[in-house]
Amino acid sequence: MRNKFDEQLKNLNDEMLLMGSMIEENIQAAIHALVESDAVLAESIVEKDSLIDRKQRDIENICFNLLIQQQPVAKDLRTITAAMKMVTDMERIGDHAADISEMTIMLSKNGGVSGNLNTIMKMATESSVMLIDSIDAFTWKDVEKAKKVIEHDDIVDDLFDEVKEELISLIGNDPEKGEQEINMLMIAKYLERIGDHATNIAEWVIYSLDNRIKERE
Repeated sequence: MRNKFDEQLKNLNDEMLLMGSMIEENIQAAIHALVESDAVLAESIVEKDSLIDRKQRDIENICFNLLIQQQPVAKDLRTITAAMKMVTDMERIGDHAADISEMTIMLSKNGGVSGNLNTIMKMATESSVMLIDSIDAFTWKDVEKAKKVIEHDDIVDDLFDEVKEELISLIGNDPEKGEQEINMLMIAKYLERIGDHATNIAEWVIYSLDNRIKERE
């Protein structure tokens, strides 16, 4: 029975990694679509969000089967509970990639994006690193990596503040582009929220391993 349970746990890990990879790919594609004002690519990302929703349901079914069929001990129960909580945050990260793509479609109808996107691109990179590292921490049962993800959120927050200051300055210099800059601020906010959800995932990893959730400072 334990061998079968361990096989199912491995399947759970594999599916979590696959879902994380799908989401990371959508984040990177969403930023590429933004930079290139590629509405077609952005639309495809919005459509792909349903695949992430389906993957969430698949993982939840694996968790339910483990709970019902295998009668897990306390440590395993924490792992399964954490996975169910994690996929909720992962699905929301996928939603934010779709949100960014919807903003790109809107912006492309008005001539696309003007100005420097370097800081937003950095936010996308850093938040993607947080996502992947948090899932890796779960897979490899690595508390220290999970803690580093939580600390890493400060980098994303600082980049968001930087974007916000840049956009406020741009609006002051050219008020006619105010609507576009507000849309860009929304995109930056979605990226900041991705970092927040990755932090939540890391906290659930710590719970699964330490039977507690790290308190935010």
